[in-house]
Amino acid sequence: MTGYVWYVAYGSNLSAERFSCYLQGGQPPGAALRYRGARDQTPPRASRAVWLSGGVYFATESQVWGGGRALYDPDAPGRAAARSYLITAQQFSDVAAQEMYRQPGADLDLTGLVTLGRIQVGEGRYETLIYLGQDEQMPMVTFTAPWGIGDAPLLSPSGAYLRMLGRGLRESHGWDAQRAGEYLASLPGARGSWTAREIGDLLAFRTA
Repeated sequence: MTGYVWYVAYGSNLSAERFSCYLQGGQPPGAALRYRGARDQTPPRASRAVWLSGGVYFATESQVWGGGRALYDPDAPGRAAARSYLITAQQFSDVAAQEMYRQPGADLDLTGLVTLGRIQVGEGRYETLIYLGQDEQMPMVTFTAPWGIGDAPLLSPSGAYLRMLGRGLRESHGWDAQRAGEYLASLPGARGSWTAREIGDLLAFRTA
């Protein structure tokens, strides 16, 4: 993994504008943190909508958005809507570092990830790297917590976070507000705290 990889996003990085802050630096709308950016600020070479086996849920409090953050459990039942970006392995290292609240600049050792399926580089909520297969002979990778969906208390996401996720689902999957609201309201942590209608009302692209 020294060339290109598909970084697979399932949370706020579904939005290309939000993801660009990890590469080029900046502060996303509604976020409480400004990002330094990557060493290589070249935009992704490609982007596409994908589905992952497993599930997304909300747990642990986000310092950026408030409320629960999106985490991915590859062993959970169901499918998760996601978006893949074709970037360099170095860029992936810098994106992961910023997600881990570290300074970008050090390359992750991805040796063995394809064979092992996952590598844990820390105890934090985005410090477990997951190999998701290949697309056009290039590896697909993401990061999540080392625990599963049943191992951490669920926490409802904030409205600002849901707006960003909804925007990303519209961009990548072409969903309208109703479809995005139904999906997000079904995820553990949001389910029972938000209705599909309430989430739809948050989204600026809502139509009658």
